[in-house]
Amino acid sequence: MPTLPSQPHQHRQVAESFGADPERYDRTRPRYPEALVQRIARPGLEIVDVGCGTGIAARLFQAAGCQVLGVEPDERMAGWARRTGIEVEISTFEAWDHTGRSFDAVIAGQTWHWVDPVAGAAKAAEVLRPGGRLTVFWNAAQPPPELENAFAEVYRKALPDVAAANPPADPYSIMCDLAADGIRQAQTFGDPQRWRFDWDKIYTRDEWLDQMPTQGGLTLFPQAKRDELLAGVGAAIDEAGGSFTMHYATVAVSAAKS
Repeated sequence: MPTLPSQPHQHRQVAESFGADPERYDRTRPRYPEALVQRIARPGLEIVDVGCGTGIAARLFQAAGCQVLGVEPDERMAGWARRTGIEVEISTFEAWDHTGRSFDAVIAGQTWHWVDPVAGAAKAAEVLRPGGRLTVFWNAAQPPPELENAFAEVYRKALPDVAAANPPADPYSIMCDLAADGIRQAQTFGDPQRWRFDWDKIYTRDEWLDQMPTQGGLTLFPQAKRDELLAGVGAAIDEAGGSFTMHYATVAVSAAKS
């Protein structure tokens, strides 16, 4: 599986590689559980969506009655989000000029690791109204053990240098820790809370292969390597019966502005 670089917010080439195919990204990426949305949303809530991408999270909150403004550095992703009805301003969050506006909530779905955790928390504090909440969240995917091992072997053969980097066993726990530490260092929030929502999604072979090119930095590898990965992963899913159940844990860190 693709791995994140250390200090990912410093690697802008990887951070902005996801816009290579915004249509595929929007169509194939998993959504977020309703329980997460309802824990934050209420009608009329004014929200900033950090790194809104194609608007996947923004549309869920918009459907729950919130007013959502996206902040997105990639013009390609922002253009797709605008076509789906999301207002978007082009900028990294740390450099974003909010022109004195204030909001009830700041969210970031699958993107906060591309933001400096301390500067990002400080910017969120600037734009949040008193009592406003910063919530950052990720979908952590866990395939069945036999497929996880098979996928890892495919990556070891196709991308031995990447596989040799020994990624952490639970990168999303590390992301949550970094987010919580950044929030504490901003010194304007209450103690960060951890939330978790578990759910499952069944993928056919073709559905998973369709999503794979949207995963972290994969578009930066040569086409021959991408083809090798897709063929190997596809063969592993075929061997497992042609489909599988992916377990997702949507993990979040949330804190209210003091």
